[in-house]
Amino acid sequence: MALVTTTPTINDGPVFAEVDMGSDFNAPTVRATVVQASTIFYDTPATLDKAERLVAEAAGYGSQLVVFPEAFVGGYPRGSGFGVSIGNRTAKGREEFRKYHAAAIDVPGPEVDRLAAMAGKYKVYLVMGVIERDGYTLYCTVLFFDSQGHYLGKHRKLMPTALERVIWGFGDGSTIPVFETPIGKIGAAICWENRMPLLRTAMYAKGVEIYCAPTADARDVWRASMTHIALEGGCFVLSANQFCRRKDYPPPPEYVFSGAEEDLTPDSVVCAGGSVIISPSGAVLAGPNYEGEALISADLDLGEIARAKFDFDVVGHYSRPEVLSLIVKDHPTNPVTFTSTSTKIEEKTK
Repeated sequence: MALVTTTPTINDGPVFAEVDMGSDFNAPTVRATVVQASTIFYDTPATLDKAERLVAEAAGYGSQLVVFPEAFVGGYPRGSGFGVSIGNRTAKGREEFRKYHAAAIDVPGPEVDRLAAMAGKYKVYLVMGVIERDGYTLYCTVLFFDSQGHYLGKHRKLMPTALERVIWGFGDGSTIPVFETPIGKIGAAICWENRMPLLRTAMYAKGVEIYCAPTADARDVWRASMTHIALEGGCFVLSANQFCRRKDYPPPPEYVFSGAEEDLTPDSVVCAGGSVIISPSGAVLAGPNYEGEALISADLDLGEIARAKFDFDVVGHYSRPEVLSLIVKDHPTNPVTFTSTSTKIEEKTK
């Protein structure tokens, strides 16, 4: 296989890889881009402006699918402790949450409409990491849009990691979608929930072919997880992470990196990216990139999925349902249900 890459910066062009896998004319090829870039923290309108510039640039290179990092809209609050310790919360931490809540978006809402318009304007399928505001609870969410400018749906992170659980709610089984599109079946899992075998299995059972993995994990070992998922699921894995320096966040004392602020300069890298695209055979098609903000792109030969499934189909010929099986509770779990509302819905369906 021949691997070709180009300059890894947004301004000079995308990190682009083309792998010759002996494409069959019956198997379509999809050009995909993962965006490695930083949020403009506490400034959602400016972040959306930046997102549109990046979508436009990716579309200019012929990309049909553009995947953004975890919490790109709304921001990943790296280093913040929100004033929390066991048995105590501070006034400053509550104010930090108020500001973070204000930067989040409603789904549906005007920001969702703008993202849908972007997807339609540039004729791309768009997978966008956001912080979703539902009343006064926040969720780490991925939104999906088609190339005609339609909002398809969302996935809420099932299990926030560590201190994320203080600021984000938990998703449920009703938002584990896999969308069938003309460019393949697209789904997403966020950051460390990719390490949850049962969640992955649910997505494989839904037939995911382009597995998007927005993340905040820039460690070298992340690529090993992504390679394993590609091999296990017989799918393309597109992992997008932010590349951030300290100056991409508000300065202290407005925003403080707990336990590390005194060691940081404005140019210190606080998230090194590592975005990557991996084929169903485990080949790295593009990335990982640790150099800076970048558009990381590859041509996906969808025929590679069948070639990989011939070897291993985890929910097909390589499954043993009489020994091991999975039940997914995919209904919404609401804390309060009003019987009058339920009765009206039932009457409408009769």
